[in-house]
Amino acid sequence: MTYVDGYVIAVPDDKKQEYLEVAKMVAPIFKDHGALQVIECWGDDVPDGKLTSFPMAVKAEPGETVVFSWVLWPSKEAREAGKDKVMNDPRMQMPPDGMPFDGKRMIFGGFEAILDV
Repeated sequence: MTYVDGYVIAVPDDKKQEYLEVAKMVAPIFKDHGALQVIECWGDDVPDGKLTSFPMAVKAEPGETVVFSWVLWPSKEAREAGKDKVMNDPRMQMPPDGMPFDGKRMIFGGFEAILDV
């Protein structure tokens, strides 16, 4: 069964294009090291919650949009091998001005797929 690396971040609205450029640069690196698919989603209908929500989870501030993304791997083993290769790939260079989001507010994790229809 496939394995998913998922993450949620808050990106300043004025850095959407910059974020997309970084995502387009990074996606092929993941695929070169075994990922099946890389999905990047810009929040469109992401309501604030009362107890919890995507915006609350990443402490989204005014002028930021929640980004929900994932990398699909063939298996957890492929992810373990590929993730290390991705992080050590010389193409994984941080943009000169830094990442277009606050990485301290990123939430992420690895997930075992239990249903895929």
